Amino acid sequence: MKIALIGASGFVGSAILQELLARKHQVSAIVTNLSKLPQHPQLSGVAADAYQASQIAAAVAGHDAVISAFNPGWDKADIQALAVKGHDTIVAGVKQARVKRFLEVGGAGSLEVAPGVQLVDTPEFPAEWKEGALGVREALRRLREENALDWTFVSPPAFLHPGERSGKYRLGGDQLLFNGDKPADISVEDLAVAIVDELEKPQHLRRRFTAAAI
Repeated sequence: MKIALIGASGFVGSAILQELLARKHQVSAIVTNLSKLPQHPQLSGVAADAYQASQIAAAVAGHDAVISAFNPGWDKADIQALAVKGHDTIVAGVKQARVKRFLEVGGAGSLEVAPGVQLVDTPEFPAEWKEGALGVREALRRLREENALDWTFVSPPAFLHPGERSGKYRLGGDQLLFNGDKPADISVEDLAVAIVDELEKPQHLRRRFTAAAI
């Protein structure tokens, strides 16, 4: 397929990029800094501002699907507002380009740890991540009201780390996955496998899913 990948040079985005290229997809990597991209015959870099819908629309037009691994940067003072603004702008650009299939990578904060209780609302949730998690939760709420796109929202488990690609994972829905009595984890490489698997064989249209290591 011909895939547009927003945020292709980030932590999650770069893992998704490698997985897409390994599976022989043609990828347009949409970033702000083209120098951060690797050289590859199936890869073309596109410089675009995630906060400009017209630039996103031009960058993603003509693609079979769009994956957004957009992250405004955890060091920003107004990260909650920026996360929502980036989401809104990207969705608007994708719709302008008339691309139907859209996958968005979010966070674990909006996953439930008990009925009606989300991880971000628990006392244990790290304060330094909370504003960003609240912004991403709002992005998911808005996406659930979106009817023009065949969307999927992907939440990693509580712990996401660099590691190895095993190609194996287990899936969940809106609940945080656990490993015994501890929150589950996954390598970013295996999260990328789960994301590209969903792209190739959709199982969660207009739904959120999460994935964790087996």
